[in-house]
Amino acid sequence: NMDGTALYEAAAALFIANLYAVTPEAQAVGFELTMTTQVVIAVTATMAAIGAAGIPEAGLVTMAIVLGAVGLPVEYMAIILPVDWFLDRFRTMINAFGDSVGAAIVDEVFTVAKQKP
Repeated sequence: NMDGTALYEAAAALFIANLYAVTPEAQAVGFELTMTTQVVIAVTATMAAIGAAGIPEAGLVTMAIVLGAVGLPVEYMAIILPVDWFLDRFRTMINAFGDSVGAAIVDEVFTVAKQKP
């Protein structure tokens, strides 16, 4: 499970979209951060996280897919690069926690199922 990666990509893409929306370039091309754009970002981030490799900094590769899905310039990824190494530790922690919760739920379900006569 890449829960942390999906959350990070959606949050980072929304951050970049908010920064980009106030630039003259965005106003010239008519970019607006609508609810539809936000939903596309969330869905694309989730799908990209499913296909992401379980290696450090894999979220940066799939971030380009998320930004491209809504027409945001990939160059804006440079804004989050300086802090990405630090945020990667939190993504990994959330990913591991999500895996642990999933394993605990499966264990509980099958333990209860085995105890029933």
